[in-house]
Amino acid sequence: MKKAVDRPTKVELENELKRVRHVRRFRRILKSTVSVLIVVAALAALVATLILPVIQISGTSMEPTLNNREIVLLVKSKRLQRGDLCAFSYSNKILIKRIIGMPGDMISIDDLGNVIINGENLDEPYLTEKSLGECDIEFPFEVPEESFFIMGDRRDTSIDSRSSVIGCVEREQIIGKIFFRIWPFKKIDFIN
Repeated sequence: MKKAVDRPTKVELENELKRVRHVRRFRRILKSTVSVLIVVAALAALVATLILPVIQISGTSMEPTLNNREIVLLVKSKRLQRGDLCAFSYSNKILIKRIIGMPGDMISIDDLGNVIINGENLDEPYLTEKSLGECDIEFPFEVPEESFFIMGDRRDTSIDSRSSVIGCVEREQIIGKIFFRIWPFKKIDFIN
């Protein structure tokens, strides 16, 4: 004897068609979402590398302006000015310091930590304490062409252009200048 074959009802067929359409739609949406995310990630990587690098602060040499573990955005720029915070490469590391002297400037620092540039005292409202710090160069010091004299804001502990170990930073070493703090959220702000 032959077994009777159960035939699906019209409602069951419609439900199965809805399920198949739903699965196809879900796959199409998932595929387009993944494609969009890949494109966005690639664009973000390009922007972060070429235009706006993101850097996490490590250390205390820029306190109180920048603190350990804060995250900042850089902008790549050839227009650097005295007072700009810049990131530069040094011995396979990225360091962050403030530009104090421009190419050709004559710089002196007295025993109290006062900075004199081209015969005039430098106004440094970003400092909480002045200090000569670790210094093994002779003053007055002339900043070489295409180089910058850089210093940290925490002068007593910062190793910077006052030390012959680092010296002046050449223009090619500079990655960019810091312009925006993005972490921690409560301190999000533009940085001068």
